[in-house]
Amino acid sequence: MSRPPRIWISNETPEKGEILRVRAQIVHPMETGFRFGPDGEPLPMNIVTRFQALLDDDLLLEWQPETAISQNPYIEFTFAALRSGQLRMIWTDDSGEVAAATQDIELAG
Repeated sequence: MSRPPRIWISNETPEKGEILRVRAQIVHPMETGFRFGPDGEPLPMNIVTRFQALLDDDLLLEWQPETAISQNPYIEFTFAALRSGQLRMIWTDDSGEVAAATQDIELAG
């Protein structure tokens, strides 16, 4: 995960109760372990195994992708903006590598 995640939020200053739409994508090969390298040896499995979205320390969403997910995984989700806070998204892969992105959400008014 050499590049930072790309994120988009429908509104960074929502009204209380507004439904926010979040889109996020990372660059990751999602190697299944079923392909062979140029030397004829199997390429080791290395997929994103966990995604978490949190508002401050409150878990909004947890997802455990499996081998059927394509490279550069994209995720889209919604949640109700009930308070201001920092939206954190965390991806973890088989090798233990972690990619993270943050975005502040500030309620209007």
